[in-house]
Amino acid sequence: MSMSGTPTPDPIRLVVVDDHPIVRKGLVDLFGESPGIAVCGQAGTIAEATAVIATTRPDVAVIDLTLGTESGLALLTDLAKTAPFVKVLVLSAHDEQLYAERALKAGALGYVMKDRSAMELLAAVRRVAAGKTHVSADTAERILSTLGPPRRRTDTGRSPLERLSDREHQVLTLLGQGLSTREIAGTLAVSVKTVESHFAHLKEKLGARNGRELTRLAVSWTGVAPLAALAPAARERRP
Repeated sequence: MSMSGTPTPDPIRLVVVDDHPIVRKGLVDLFGESPGIAVCGQAGTIAEATAVIATTRPDVAVIDLTLGTESGLALLTDLAKTAPFVKVLVLSAHDEQLYAERALKAGALGYVMKDRSAMELLAAVRRVAAGKTHVSADTAERILSTLGPPRRRTDTGRSPLERLSDREHQVLTLLGQGLSTREIAGTLAVSVKTVESHFAHLKEKLGARNGRELTRLAVSWTGVAPLAALAPAARERRP
């Protein structure tokens, strides 16, 4: 109860999920110092996030899309089934134009890139807590443009990276992080032949002539190189 006699709203209970301890601490400090927000947990892996969210039952989870060798999209899919009560805001260094729609389809309510201001991030948390969607104006317009009749939708103008499946994105990220074919297979619990098949599809879609070019693109992508710089390079190297 405030001094004026009006009820004080309960704080937004929030969990931070990011695999980088320094980034995670910075976010916890930011949210902890913000009026109306209370941090009730933090995690660096999918297993930790699932456990802390089940235990604390927060209002909002702020989740990175890359959790070491794990995929934040996989966590989103899991939470949609196991913890539908939590509203998810994705905070990622990956290009919003490429990943926001995927994240929303997987269950997130909002998407903010890590180069945005703290003020925008806090505003996004409050919007998501209220059950509202938060994306940039450009992304909102892009998503709305895809809602027309299916026959009018084409891949024209989409970059090669945008045409990759979620699993292909995951394989590309792991390759860029320096994992070998066998290590990627172990991480994803699939066979080496399956990973090699993904490599073949990636080379075809990205226009890489060989494994070395694919690895270079993967390293650039994992390092969050501008999307515009990757797409032309892929187009110039089609077999």
